[in-house]
Amino acid sequence: MAWLRFALVSLLLAFVAPAVAQSGGPGPHVRIELVAETDRPAAGSDVTLAFASVPDKGWHAYWQNPGDAGLPVRAEWTLPQGVIADALRYPVPQRLTIAGLMNYVYEAPFAPLVTLRIPAGARGALPFRVKLDYLVCTDAICVPEKAELATTLQVGEGAVTPARRAQFDGWRAKLPKPLGSLATWQLDGTVFRMAVPFPAAAPLSGDGYFFPITEGAVDYAAPQKIVRDGDRIVIETTGKRAAGAVEGVLAFGGDGFIVRALPGTVTPAATQDLWMAGLLAFLGAVLGGLLLNVMPCVFPILSLKALSLAKANDDAGNPRGEALAYTAGVVLVCLFLGGSLLALRAGGATLGWAFQLQDPRVILILLLLVGAIALNLAGLFELSAPRFVNRASANGAGGAFATGALAAFVATPCTGPFMGAALGAALVLPWPAALAVFGGLGLGIAMPFLALGFIPALRRRLPKPGAWMDRLRRILSVPMFLTAL
Repeated sequence: MAWLRFALVSLLLAFVAPAVAQSGGPGPHVRIELVAETDRPAAGSDVTLAFASVPDKGWHAYWQNPGDAGLPVRAEWTLPQGVIADALRYPVPQRLTIAGLMNYVYEAPFAPLVTLRIPAGARGALPFRVKLDYLVCTDAICVPEKAELATTLQVGEGAVTPARRAQFDGWRAKLPKPLGSLATWQLDGTVFRMAVPFPAAAPLSGDGYFFPITEGAVDYAAPQKIVRDGDRIVIETTGKRAAGAVEGVLAFGGDGFIVRALPGTVTPAATQDLWMAGLLAFLGAVLGGLLLNVMPCVFPILSLKALSLAKANDDAGNPRGEALAYTAGVVLVCLFLGGSLLALRAGGATLGWAFQLQDPRVILILLLLVGAIALNLAGLFELSAPRFVNRASANGAGGAFATGALAAFVATPCTGPFMGAALGAALVLPWPAALAVFGGLGLGIAMPFLALGFIPALRRRLPKPGAWMDRLRRILSVPMFLTAL
């Protein structure tokens, strides 16, 4: 079917564009260089060769399964006696839709790799030759190209230069990685559904897409629905003639995973349960943030603004504006820390909430900050407090924003009821829902001061200013000293 569609597309292009294949300009339009990881492989070892390929601008080459149109690369080796060449390993491709047909292509430099197995009795020079037949295309024309590449390696100690190792490490990083578990697929009418085992806590980045290696199993141009459902990833698309094992590459951003699936029963993803889990995690984060206000690391800072409201009457200042500014400071810091955590986990780091406390410099800054707040509350100094602390105790929207940011930052070492489960769930939810959970944590921390700002009856219940305020400040310094310890 792929050959038929390619023929039809080629015929259509012949009528649409008067140019024929040979009029694509001087070639080759994909320049290929054969590069060996080491020029002196050891006898009885493996050596990796790379086909470093650079397409011309506007041209593309094809993946091992080209999709609805195109042709894969065909390699014909001439090898020394006893040497065995494995199959080509391809990096994760790109999607390109032309005239309603899905193509799996490379439009940027790429490098398929091949492993050559050197026999134990190999000696002297090892000449390698390979003939490549491949198709390159633009959006309008296609050109068949050939390349004859050769290199000679000398049996030696197998040393690899640092520059060449770094080059091949970069190419290997773009190859899809094998999954340790088999997947399961099911054809339910025309719906092809695959369940891929994948730990819920493992980070992923970008939108998912399944590149089928097995030809004819699915409709390449059909939309795909990919959902994380607990410890599995569920893929749904339009099926065709799937039978037996189905192989492919499940890609998220630039990362790919080699999937091999056997026929079986696959239940649909619990999409509604996923949204319910996100909602429950958000509510848990709000409640956890609210309870965090009574923790020793947050309550004294909240009291700084409560004292400032007690000093002012209802007509003075802008309590609602201060409440909104305080909330903005808390929520933005929580979103920043949560977004940084998600980004680092997407990059492969294994981190959790308060990840910044793994840096001794951050711990030192936090210790000095909490200590300064404690000393300020104790009345041991007023004028020489750090500017941020003085700003946090000031009136106005700027002071309220600073107080909120300070409260959120100082709260990161603390934990409380509902908070751990909510933030743990955030790490396995899609990133928009995860950010909403971190925002909910900030909203919960800000709720008491938000209520004081918007409900005049609560402000009227605050005691009138007096000597008790100085005594309360000194009492509040005790939990801050304990937090610093």
